[in-house]
Amino acid sequence: MKIHYYPETDTLSIELKSGVSDRTEEVSEDVTIDFDATGQVLSLDIDLASEKVDLGSIEIVGLLERLAVV
Repeated sequence: MKIHYYPETDTLSIELKSGVSDRTEEVSEDVTIDFDATGQVLSLDIDLASEKVDLGSIEIVGLLERLAVV
């Protein structure tokens, strides 16, 4: 999973898994979801992100315990 913020477009992109997008659906104003050919969610994009989410506060809950230190 990758989370990337693009300040030049004020877009927050959350990539859940890599793959080729087969279709994109706008689920609400300025929020789109990309799906692969099997219907699996690949990514979520939020345009005008600074107006919709608190970009200064991101919490990661329950994930760090699962990560291996390399």
